[in-house]
Amino acid sequence: MDFVTAIKTVFSKFVVFEGRALRSEFWYFQLFLLIVNLVLNAVLPPLSAAFGLVTLLPGLAVGARRLHDTGRSGWWQFLWFLPVIGIIVLIVWWATKGQGDNRFGPAPAPDTAN
Repeated sequence: MDFVTAIKTVFSKFVVFEGRALRSEFWYFQLFLLIVNLVLNAVLPPLSAAFGLVTLLPGLAVGARRLHDTGRSGWWQFLWFLPVIGIIVLIVWWATKGQGDNRFGPAPAPDTAN
């Protein structure tokens, strides 16, 4: 999945917490958030905060779908509230290669980045 397709996919599944997401979909969206936030912070910091609120739900949804792809519940995102250890565990899980078919559905379409 390329950068633009990943962004379109995440926003088209704005609040879809079911299903699975490829690693490329998740990480391209994270890169998009980083770039836009850096630009907005440099130009208009209040707009950066508004952008963060607008992208909160899509970010949580794609994070949950990414965890589903590794066979874990999306509720594991609450580890984010544990300083350092929880964040490291989540990053490792989000970077882990997805499983084949699992309880969250069939494997996503083949992708060279997955």
